[in-house]
Amino acid sequence: MSGGTTPARRSVTRGRAEFDESGRPRGRRRAVVLAVVLGLIAAGVVAAVVSGGSAGSGGDNRSSGNGSATSLASVTRQLLSTRTQFNATLGYAGSYTVLGQVPGTMTWLPKVGAVIGNGQVLYRVDQVPVVLLYGRTPAYRTLAEGAADVTGADVAQLNHDLVALGYVDATDVHSAWDEFNWATRTGVEKLQDHLGVQRTGSFALGEVVFLPTAARVTTRQAALGAPATGPVLTASSTVRTVSLALEADLQAEVRAGDRVTITLPGGRTTPGRVRSVGTVATVPAATGGGGGGSERGPTVPVHIRLLHPHAAGSLDQALVEVAITDRTVSNVLAVNVTALLARSGGGYAVEVVAGDGTHHLVSVTPGVFDDTAGMVQVSGSGLAAGQRVVVPGHD
Repeated sequence: MSGGTTPARRSVTRGRAEFDESGRPRGRRRAVVLAVVLGLIAAGVVAAVVSGGSAGSGGDNRSSGNGSATSLASVTRQLLSTRTQFNATLGYAGSYTVLGQVPGTMTWLPKVGAVIGNGQVLYRVDQVPVVLLYGRTPAYRTLAEGAADVTGADVAQLNHDLVALGYVDATDVHSAWDEFNWATRTGVEKLQDHLGVQRTGSFALGEVVFLPTAARVTTRQAALGAPATGPVLTASSTVRTVSLALEADLQAEVRAGDRVTITLPGGRTTPGRVRSVGTVATVPAATGGGGGGSERGPTVPVHIRLLHPHAAGSLDQALVEVAITDRTVSNVLAVNVTALLARSGGGYAVEVVAGDGTHHLVSVTPGVFDDTAGMVQVSGSGLAAGQRVVVPGHD
């Protein structure tokens, strides 16, 4: 939250993110804060202060007591939501470091941004391909039929990959997925045929790399002509995600499954859902200024899934704004927020216009403010859906 933000700049937004002069979204702010809105009402920003008596019985005069133009709006029944807005970063989920385990010279590397899928060449050592397969257990040994105790999670994921690639029939391995049998050997030979390498029916350590998903290359750490051992490249998944550092004191307000609206650069919006909320808080490193302390308190990581990933296009590490829906009420009476009047004796009212054109005040209690809809939940005796209320108009 920017320390220099004035009350005017903190006013409720209407359907788009607010960015600072550099084009970066402003810090976390309460998009709907009851105290702020009611404070604006009391100050006369939303509606004029009225006395506790009747608004009079004259005709529909289209002007308020202070001469301002007015118009009419309906009392409705609808769903309202409150939202909290945060700065966030749009990118890709996951971060993986690929380590070379085959002695030799690096002879080919994929370009940054390239996506390598299951069974495809990740890089080449002495022109021999190192293949990517899917799995969470890293390669740590030779995989071959007849090798001592070659069973386990790495063999199981190899069998699943060979079935997915069409090199093994699932019926030949389903009785023992974690065993390297004749079908596994045959499947490896078929994959080696596809790669154009010698058919050995086995993988030596370093000839295959297991990653949880397709790899989107983010950096190349090795150099062509250099030794192929050590860090080769880093990669992410191809899954679009939005990440934000949530202040730890707000952790209880955000839960997995919460609906969000993501405002992309340029003002376009797209929906999402909270995928996970961290449980361990960390303190951000200090940034510049020589103060020695962090500018922010402890935060927890929050990751958000885009419901329409293609809406993000090719954006990567882009600053976005996220509005998280933290409260929803349905089938409630609502009026335009500008219809609220602060009463001189305390409390709030709306000015109702009857069918015969007479005006009268109805005391109301505000509830949920929905900044996107520009509406506020109201309750009060004598208020009903379909009634017409006075709102500021245009001069």
